[in-house]
Amino acid sequence: MDETKIPIKAENDVVIARGTGRRMARDLGFGTADQTRLATAISELTRNVLRYAGEGVCTITEKSNDDSVTINVLVEDHGPGIEDIDKAMTDGFTTSGGLGAGLPGTKRLVHEFNIESRPGATRISIALTRPKTSEHTCT
Repeated sequence: MDETKIPIKAENDVVIARGTGRRMARDLGFGTADQTRLATAISELTRNVLRYAGEGVCTITEKSNDDSVTINVLVEDHGPGIEDIDKAMTDGFTTSGGLGAGLPGTKRLVHEFNIESRPGATRISIALTRPKTSEHTCT
């Protein structure tokens, strides 16, 4: 199991987290579309950490089994929490004056999405999975 923790404290950390996720996806055989989807989701979630909580951590983990390859991403912070998760997951809802596509858009980019939030602790986990394929060597 490969795991990388990236502290999210500044804009450059968003870039580092995004690149780490993209590289892991590439190295694990995900296609370029999936690499971009994962990088975009990580970027959105880590920017939210900076915007709403000030700092947090992004943990990117490779978890594979006999049938599939999965990249799990956990983004955590100790900010004020999300007051109404259902409302935050509604397209068009925004508290920052943006387009309101952030969390619902992120959910559409990945295969798994889970959010837990209360004052002092928000945890959002996402995952992208692909089937394992057997590799054949030509001689």
